[in-house]
Amino acid sequence: MTFTSHMEAALAEARAAGLRGEVPVGAVVVDSAGRVVATGGNRTREGHDPTAHAEIVAIRAACAALGGERLVDHDLYVTLEPCAMCAAAISAARIRRVYYGAGDPKSGGVAQGARVFSHPQCHHVPEVYDGIGAEASEALLRDFFAERRHG
Repeated sequence: MTFTSHMEAALAEARAAGLRGEVPVGAVVVDSAGRVVATGGNRTREGHDPTAHAEIVAIRAACAALGGERLVDHDLYVTLEPCAMCAAAISAARIRRVYYGAGDPKSGGVAQGARVFSHPQCHHVPEVYDGIGAEASEALLRDFFAERRHG
């Protein structure tokens, strides 16, 4: 089986989020056959919802589309390292693999900070692959915040 990255679709969701004035983070849920089940971008400001991170938006949409609360045999592509809240949701959804782009030293919850998946209380630990599309993800975030500071 050949690995096919779906990070470009996550980056498209991140760009769309940025155009809406949201922090440009995007996510995509893919089934075991490589079909995109759901996508999401940050919608915290739009929805007045602090939990509407890209990962949560995509997980909710995938669960709704599939009619269940578990995403066993599904993978998540996200442009930024998931925060602790999103990592906990990923675990609760039983996502098989997480692929993320940019690391997040400030708010990350996977490789940095809380390291949710390393805690004994974590019920399910997905396989994690980082650095996929990191340069493009970092550039989107850097440009977004530079524009906010200077624009």
